[in-house]
Amino acid sequence: MILEIVKYPDPVLRKVAKPVEKVDAEIQRFIDDMYETMYAAPGVGLAAPQVAVSKRILVIDVGLLEKDDQGRETHKPDPKAIINPIITIQEGKILWDEGCLSLPQLVVPMERSKKIVVEGLGRDGKKVKYPGEDLLAVAFQHEIDHLDGKLIFDKISRLKQDLYKKKLERHERYQQEEIEHGSGPTYVG
Repeated sequence: MILEIVKYPDPVLRKVAKPVEKVDAEIQRFIDDMYETMYAAPGVGLAAPQVAVSKRILVIDVGLLEKDDQGRETHKPDPKAIINPIITIQEGKILWDEGCLSLPQLVVPMERSKKIVVEGLGRDGKKVKYPGEDLLAVAFQHEIDHLDGKLIFDKISRLKQDLYKKKLERHERYQQEEIEHGSGPTYVG
């Protein structure tokens, strides 16, 4: 089932998510729904608070590049779910332009660790350990920030925050006008 992705400034995005006490069938179904939601968005990562559930769960799929029999690169899915994730190793630095499903139309250059190791529980409740580099490392760090109530929005200047808020307000007003008056403007010419 595709879940609704909450958008800034929803307060759930600012809460520190609670650890999962027990991995059961309900949690496993929720993880499956998170995957479906992430793929439909489309995104490469999703944290539970982004679908209004304040639990320490995230899903990621940055894919794998493999070569086929003719030497052509192909993209293969590589989904990862982590419950109660913690970063145990961080090395190096990388600058990455990050977007966020909960902050539409905002891209922020973020300095992150280039290599990391994340540990936690997998969908089956067993311990997992994932090394990550470049995009995978960035995605893990971004989603773990969500679990801690942190957003890429926090890293931009006050002026850019105000401009983004005004952009959201204009977008919301435009959507409300469409609802009240039918579809948007008709352009001729």
